[in-house]
Amino acid sequence: MAARNIISWVLQVLIGLAFIFSGGNKLLHLTDTVDMFAKLGMPAFVTYLVAGGELLGGIGLLLPRFVRPAALGLIIIMIGAVFIHATKIPGGLLPKGLPALGLLLGLVIILLLRRPVLARLA
Repeated sequence: MAARNIISWVLQVLIGLAFIFSGGNKLLHLTDTVDMFAKLGMPAFVTYLVAGGELLGGIGLLLPRFVRPAALGLIIIMIGAVFIHATKIPGGLLPKGLPALGLLLGLVIILLLRRPVLARLA
């Protein structure tokens, strides 16, 4: 198995499980999550989109056919999370936003590692 494939699978499993846990936790504590998002100035439907997107995106990272679309969707969510940490959460992006930045970086790496490889002409 190529090193690229091993690194990608390790990242996919770790980040996928993180998003499954995060999205599932948001859905399990939906009332609290809606309140938290409202305090940040976001409507309730955004809470449902983010929680569902994290859960489904995390699952998608574990299914080879859906890795790239899942990573793209989660990258959009994480760009929003980084922006919110930088602009609305007390303490700013550092240090509280480091997990969001780390997940964003990991997703970009997965997307790059899982890009289609063109066959080399001999």
